[in-house]
Amino acid sequence: MAGPVEGIKVVELGVWVAGPAAAGILADWGADIVKIEPPAGDPGRMFGAMLGCDLGINPPFEMDNRNKRSIVLDLTADADRDVAFELLSDADVFVTNLRPGALARLGFDFESVSARNPRLVYGLITGYGQDGPDADRAAYDVAAFWSRAGVAHLLTRPGDTPPFQRGGMGDHSAGMTLAAAICAALVARQRTGTGQLVSTSLYRQGAYTVSFDLNTYLMTGQPIAVGQRETMGNPAMNNYATADGRRFWIVGLEGDRHWPPLCRAVGRPEWLDDPRFSDARARFVNSAELIAELDAIFATRSLGEWAEVFAVEPDFFWSPVNSLEDVVADEQFHAAGGIVDVPDGSGGVSMVATPADFHGTPWSPRSAAPELGAHSDEIRAELKARRGS
Repeated sequence: MAGPVEGIKVVELGVWVAGPAAAGILADWGADIVKIEPPAGDPGRMFGAMLGCDLGINPPFEMDNRNKRSIVLDLTADADRDVAFELLSDADVFVTNLRPGALARLGFDFESVSARNPRLVYGLITGYGQDGPDADRAAYDVAAFWSRAGVAHLLTRPGDTPPFQRGGMGDHSAGMTLAAAICAALVARQRTGTGQLVSTSLYRQGAYTVSFDLNTYLMTGQPIAVGQRETMGNPAMNNYATADGRRFWIVGLEGDRHWPPLCRAVGRPEWLDDPRFSDARARFVNSAELIAELDAIFATRSLGEWAEVFAVEPDFFWSPVNSLEDVVADEQFHAAGGIVDVPDGSGGVSMVATPADFHGTPWSPRSAAPELGAHSDEIRAELKARRGS
């Protein structure tokens, strides 16, 4: 079960998360990934220590670098740079998230690399794009995706400080975008016979993430207000607390469809005819009052008890607000394929799956993340054999 891109050769020159994530997705899907690392290694190898993991493991690095082979090359040295070019000479894909200026100084910009291999698909993730005054500005996803693209602002309640992003959120979504773009470029190559540069940026990825808001502002000049739980205009699109301290979200987006089952679930069928709440406009005007009443009702039972009540209403849409522990314990998460078993030499280790399944060409993990330079000798031997053939 090698996956849909088995046989595709990928060279990765990636650091931290975004570039390695894009290549990691392709690796999960069956591609052969050669990861070029400097003598000190991809700095992402430091995540375990940075997070205080005391078990000698590096879970974030494992997530994005399983199924890869690692070769150590000092790209400032002519001999090692020649090895990298040799690797690229028959590769299908190059994945990188180094800054464009650094790539140009090393001779690994698109023009230089594609001149040696016109069929190469060159996949690039930048912080802010390839043009403009900040094209070569350093960026992590907290800066370009979370902060500058407006995500943090839109998730900040008025008067509060911005929330902190969880690690790699923008990097992983940008990695998925680049993986999709690379696959599209490989399809195009079948038609044209040549590769091309495909790119995305953390900034663009952030803007696309909040494009519901951003496109509304572009087309109307009006921002969508940041909602506050106590006064949400649609109380049936809100979160509530139960007697055991758990929270859940009601997803009653369609008023005519979703309001009646909510009334039945909370034992208030009379609200259907109550002029305060009988239509969407009335519920908007009286939202604070309605939310307060719903708060009092939902606080009378545990989440488990409410789940049984909600289950008899097929048009009542809801979800628990889960902790990580809840997700891992959720039968549906496992049934949906959220966990894969990654071979690690002594058995297997459970990890999060990349979020796409191929039912005709299924994939499964082949190996854990490599030690730094673990395949240097093997890869050099392959190149030597190829030269001699």
